[in-house]
Amino acid sequence: MKIVGLMSGTSYDGVDVAAAEFTVDGETLRLRPLGHRGLDYDDELRARIGALLPPAATTIEAVCRLDNLLGDVFAEAAALGTELAGGHADLVVSPGQTVFHWVQDGVARGTLQLGAVARVAARVGVPVLSDLRSADIAAGGQGAPLVPAFDALLLAPDASAGPATEPSGSAGPAANAPRAALNLGGIANLTVVAPGAPVLGYDIGPANALLDAAARRLLDRPCDLDGVRAAAGWVHPGLLDELLAEPYYAAPPPKSTGKELFHAGYLDEKLAALGEPVAADDVLATLTELTARVVAAECDRHRVTEVIASGGGVRNPTLRARLTELGAGRWRLRTTDELGVPAQAKEAYAFALLGWLSWHGLPGSIRSVTGAARAAVLGSWTPSGPGPRATPAISPRRLRIVT
Repeated sequence: MKIVGLMSGTSYDGVDVAAAEFTVDGETLRLRPLGHRGLDYDDELRARIGALLPPAATTIEAVCRLDNLLGDVFAEAAALGTELAGGHADLVVSPGQTVFHWVQDGVARGTLQLGAVARVAARVGVPVLSDLRSADIAAGGQGAPLVPAFDALLLAPDASAGPATEPSGSAGPAANAPRAALNLGGIANLTVVAPGAPVLGYDIGPANALLDAAARRLLDRPCDLDGVRAAAGWVHPGLLDELLAEPYYAAPPPKSTGKELFHAGYLDEKLAALGEPVAADDVLATLTELTARVVAAECDRHRVTEVIASGGGVRNPTLRARLTELGAGRWRLRTTDELGVPAQAKEAYAFALLGWLSWHGLPGSIRSVTGAARAAVLGSWTPSGPGPRATPAISPRRLRIVT
């Protein structure tokens, strides 16, 4: 099967597009990357998304307009993905843009993603899977993160071939050592895979969310490109203490979060609580340290020996250098590129995998990750062709990348 996966994360800067071909070999599912691209949102669309996100007030009219505007962009992205697939894909996974994730007292109550999926199906003429989080929430789960299904299969041990596509000559971690997959998007989330133990996965806290908010507020830029301004600043101890006091970090998993908590107003409150001005570069340096500290603390807590990172944050050399420093002697930091999965497109490939699972009637959520009462088959289908196929005889136990 050829599947196009789309992804627009909490940074809401554009849509990541990936096309993949899936084949089954016994208990191994093989993924051959066919290519990936990025489709940027224009300034007006980014402004519309930002104006609708919490804690801002909005209207049903604004939601409707944005839903359809995003649908046109996702449709264009799906068409681009179809080209990457050689002109035809069997299905498209279009999870949409999350605009609200309702978590109350630690319990996920609902979620909302926009992206007028009917427009996507009309453009590409194949079935489209959307609304992937709701089924898990209905089963009592957090609805996030969903990428651990991909991580768990990718990092699953294989006695004959080694983990995933380990580079030739690489010693790799011990066979029984816990490994972690780290995504540094707007929110940092971690998946921990250890032999003989349930898969763990949860949102750690902010990665780029607060950094980008600070860059917009203090630099009038969408981001601190390459972490240059953070590298020029100093960590402010008082601000760091104020940020680390956030109760979310101490809450046990399963848990999920987003810009409902970590937004520009949140940062304003923390800065105001100090009662003294903080230079822009120092704010960025402190937020970079915050992300590195909370990530490193969770990696240490699970005693992982290797952290395989992806997402926009891996392009920030200042953040990567600090993570490498904090993990020295305990865990090594790599990127998914070394396993054959482009770090910038990993989540799009992960959603393509979730589409393959749902097409075959297989669960895409993991109970030990989301806390759901049962593992749910994810998503809703917008038909433009034949319906989902029957469940295969064997559920895959590992994912291997074909290079």
